[in-house]
Amino acid sequence: MKTRKTDTRRLALMALFVALELFLNLTPIGLIPLPVIKGTTLHIPVIIGAIVLGPAAGGILGGVFGLCSIWNNTMAPSLLSFAFSPFFALSNGYGGKVAAISLWIVLGCRVLIGVVSGWLWIGLRRLRIRGRKVPELAALPVVGAAGALTNTGLVMGSIYVFLAPEYAAANNIAMDAVLAGVMFTVTSSGVSEMIGAMVVVTGVCKALMATPFYKSMARGRGAAQTT
Repeated sequence: MKTRKTDTRRLALMALFVALELFLNLTPIGLIPLPVIKGTTLHIPVIIGAIVLGPAAGGILGGVFGLCSIWNNTMAPSLLSFAFSPFFALSNGYGGKVAAISLWIVLGCRVLIGVVSGWLWIGLRRLRIRGRKVPELAALPVVGAAGALTNTGLVMGSIYVFLAPEYAAANNIAMDAVLAGVMFTVTSSGVSEMIGAMVVVTGVCKALMATPFYKSMARGRGAAQTT
């Protein structure tokens, strides 16, 4: 019975995170137009979901993030939409190779946000320093930063490694200027997204973990693991 209640709570919380992801995607809060790429807060529910519900749930939420990105870049293209929508890539003559790479960037990299965040949180909660557990107030911002950097680093790194010629052509720059352009995006939008994730993830997770809803769900999960 406790396991069934725990599963119901987890499903309800998962549905809430998916709804939040979709809400952010449909509002200016979720997508912030920048000159080359769109800044985002859509990675934040993925990181929080991975902490609260685990790496698998985080990966699913990352997939939802990726699907939202495909929709946005297909329906409202930007300079780099070829890297985030296989449909845009195919319909604009970039070919199947670029379309396949865009699937890795838009889905694979986003799924890994949740997987990395979830496992890092588990690892930090198990870590002992001089016999003491790592405090949540120290672990949460680290996970928030790592999740945001996973998004920015993998996405922009993949663009640099696999799509440098297309990036150069889209931005009308020389090939030897691609690295500088990628690093500019990483240090501008990437740093702000990381700081935002550290603050919001820490605040939201601390508040959520203090609720009876979360505590009862955690107790039920612990009981299920010992049976």
